[in-house]
Amino acid sequence: MTGRRVVITGIGVVAPGGIGVKDFWSLLSEGRTATRGISFFDPSPFRSRVAAEIDFDAEASGLTPQEIRRMDRAAQLAVVATREAVADSGLDLAALDPYRVGVTIGSAVGATMGLDQEYCVVSDRGRLDLVDHEYAVPHLYNYFVPSSFAAEVAWCVGAQGPSTVVSTGCTSGLDSVGHAVELLREGSADVMIAGSSDAPISPITMACFDAIKATTPRDEEPERASRPFDGTRNGFVLGEGSAVFVLEELQSARRRGAHVYAEIAGYASRCNAFHMTGLRPDGAEMAEAIRVALDEARIDGERVDYINAHGSGTKQNDRHETAAFKKSLGDHAYRTPVSSIKSMVGHSLGAIGSIEIAACALAMENNVVPPTANLHTPDPECDLDYVPLTAREHRTDTVLTVGSGFGGFQSAMVLTRAEGGVR
Repeated sequence: MTGRRVVITGIGVVAPGGIGVKDFWSLLSEGRTATRGISFFDPSPFRSRVAAEIDFDAEASGLTPQEIRRMDRAAQLAVVATREAVADSGLDLAALDPYRVGVTIGSAVGATMGLDQEYCVVSDRGRLDLVDHEYAVPHLYNYFVPSSFAAEVAWCVGAQGPSTVVSTGCTSGLDSVGHAVELLREGSADVMIAGSSDAPISPITMACFDAIKATTPRDEEPERASRPFDGTRNGFVLGEGSAVFVLEELQSARRRGAHVYAEIAGYASRCNAFHMTGLRPDGAEMAEAIRVALDEARIDGERVDYINAHGSGTKQNDRHETAAFKKSLGDHAYRTPVSSIKSMVGHSLGAIGSIEIAACALAMENNVVPPTANLHTPDPECDLDYVPLTAREHRTDTVLTVGSGFGGFQSAMVLTRAEGGVR
C-alpha cells in the first residue's frame, strides 16, 4: 500500500427522474419520486407492476447508431454516465499514459434486458424449442458476457490499464468503486473510471422477484410504492440507472486545480454466510463492515454526519440496518440523520451503490441531506432519524453509505470532505 489518498473529481449519473447530475440532485433535494407503472412491457401478468424507469433516448444522449446497435441498455447508460464524469473532471485523458488509466464497472444482472429481448426473437416468443440463431443481433455475445460493460467504458475513454467487472449482487456499485480505490492506493493505476450500471426492468427480472415476493404489489399508487422504514412498506420498487466517477490521487488532483467532491477514506465488505436472501436480525455483518471501513478511514463513529442507508423497503432489511447502525455507532446512531434515496429512484440492483455514492458526494457538496420519501408511518422497530419527506440542511463532512445484497453481502464506505479541495 502506498498510502495514496483517493478522491472523486468527476461524477456522471443517468437515473430515474433525470439524466445528468443536475437533474438527479434536483429530484433528490426536492424529495420527488420517479417511480411509476411499468411501460417497457405489458406488466399485467405480474404481481408487482411498478418500477423506476428512465426516460432515456440513446441518440439524444450522444450515442451513435452503431453504438446503440452494439450495446445493451445497461452498457449505454454506463457510457453516457462515463462521458459526463470525464467532462466534469476536466481531466485530459488523452494526455495520460493509457496503461495508467483503469476501469471498474459493477453490475448485478448484466445485459438482462438485451438477453430477454433477444430470446423472444430467436425463439419466436417461446414458440421454438430449438432457437434460430440467424435472427439474433450480431453482437449477442456482448450481451452474454458482463465484461463487455468494462470494455465499452474502456474504449470510450481510451483506458488500457486494469479493467474489471465486479458482480456482487446489490453491493456491486459499492464494491466496484472500493476495488478501484484499492488499485489506486496500491499504485496499479493513476486514474480509475469506476461505477456501475444495471437496466433490469424486464419480464424475467420481474418474474424472479415476484417468485420470492421481494417487490411491492402496491401497483395502484406507484409514486408512493417505495416506502423504506415506513410501517406500511411491503417490498422494494425495481429501478435502473448508472453512476460513474473519475477517481484519482488527491495530490495529483490538487496540482491540476481539480474540483474535489469527496475523499473515499474507507471501505469494507463482509458476507453473512447465512442465507441466500435472509438476514440475521442483529445486523452483525453490516456492523462489522462499517467498523472496518471507519477503522480504515481512521475516523471515530461519532464523526459520522449522515448515513445513506441501503433502505430497500423490505421489513427484513430495514430492521437489520437499523440494528447495524446502533451496533456500530452506539448512541450516536440516534443523533445521525439517515435516509434512503431508493424511496425516490427505486432499487437499481448493482447500480444503486454507485448512484448512492453520487448522492452522498452531492449531499456533502450542498450540505443538504436528501429525504426518505413516502415515510408517513414510522415502524416502531426503526427508531432512528430517517429524515422523512423533506430534505434537510445539514453540515456534512463525513458520510457513511452502506449496501446489502442477496447472498449475504454487506458493504460500507466512508466519504469525507477533502481538506483543501478546490473549485
